Amino acid sequence: MAVDRLQAVGDPGLRAALLFARAEARPVTADELAEHDRIHRTVARSRLERLESAGLVEGGFERRTGRSGPGAGRPAKTYRVAPELTGIEFPPRHYETLVGLLAERAAPGELRDVGVAFGHALAGAAGVRPVRDRRRALERVCAAVRSLGYQASLEQVDGPRAVLATPTCPLRPLVVARPEAAAIDAGMWIGLVEASLAGSSAEAITCETHGCLRSHASCRIQLELREGAS
Repeated sequence: MAVDRLQAVGDPGLRAALLFARAEARPVTADELAEHDRIHRTVARSRLERLESAGLVEGGFERRTGRSGPGAGRPAKTYRVAPELTGIEFPPRHYETLVGLLAERAAPGELRDVGVAFGHALAGAAGVRPVRDRRRALERVCAAVRSLGYQASLEQVDGPRAVLATPTCPLRPLVVARPEAAAIDAGMWIGLVEASLAGSSAEAITCETHGCLRSHASCRIQLELREGAS
């Protein structure tokens, strides 16, 4: 039976399964969910399948090492978080419209500053502690976002440049609805990095986001941490 997104997040078991998937850096399996939630594998698979029916996760197959018992050696079905372009609300709050109207009346620099402050607020909510190692700091950024219910992973670190990927960026629905608010989104990631990388400065961090409007792709956040960003 098909499940819509609102029904899915309204069901405690499905909501817990979705939060588990969003908290992981890679696609999850029914076995992993069963172990985490201490439920039978059949129940775990049913919950993930219902989330797939609702369009909140996407199924795939990959070989996982360390599997034993029935099915060992065969590709396991995995479930990765689906790109999310609209928020799930009841009733609709129309926050995107409100923020968009505010964005129309603000200078681009002001929008970035608001985003930086929001990034710091998210880092605080996630209990982020800053570190000096660049890779560890960026991993903490992703872990912080995941702990708040938004899947994100570190794809690449190459000297001063890094790429993060997220199908469920906290501000993606806003950017999709109001592209002029993209500066807030970029500022948010800068604020998260500044809060996670000890000794860094928002002024020395450049952020560009790509793919936010593509319905079947993750957003990619390209960061450059210049001298002064630790």
